[in-house]
Amino acid sequence: MKPLQNGIALVIVLVWLMAVSLLALTAVQIGLQDQKAARSYRDREIAFQAAEAGLRDAELDIEGSPDPHLSRSDLFARNSKAGFPDSVGDSCQVGSTNRYQGLCRQSADASLPGWLQLSPSTQAGAGDSEAGVSYGRFTGRAMQTGAGSLPVRPPRYLIELLPYRQAGQSAEQPDYFYRISAIGFGADIASQVVLQTFYRKGNLP
Repeated sequence: MKPLQNGIALVIVLVWLMAVSLLALTAVQIGLQDQKAARSYRDREIAFQAAEAGLRDAELDIEGSPDPHLSRSDLFARNSKAGFPDSVGDSCQVGSTNRYQGLCRQSADASLPGWLQLSPSTQAGAGDSEAGVSYGRFTGRAMQTGAGSLPVRPPRYLIELLPYRQAGQSAEQPDYFYRISAIGFGADIASQVVLQTFYRKGNLP
């Protein structure tokens, strides 16, 4: 009976070792998943805050830049659309040297709103063809970017001109407001958040 007992003991030890190994492997997988989820949440928060900063930068662009040499606030008037050139089809103004960059006054045949050009497919390095204004271009403000807890690149924004009509208001008295859309990036270029707000000039305290 002694050899049989030794064989059973070996089997029991092997089963226990397998069970312990499976438990350890499961714990490692759970830990990796938690780490990945935490990193994804952190990247989304970074992108969200960057997008909010982009909205604020656009409001300063409309209201009055802190840097008078860069300011284009004269393009934004509550009773005029003259500062918004007509766009071609669904396109907004582009070009890093274009004073009207990021402004959207779509033509009558436009089938899509301009803010869709800031879809999460936007990638770095698109150059002058990239939609939207880079953070600080018309306000002189700067945002740190890089690795760790910083966004990989500055946010971008678009400003769309929209008619504003109150009940009983005459069509001969034009009034306008703006739809601002901003995209922010996390520590990874794939982490992106798009935020949107509506704004009328004169709202800042």
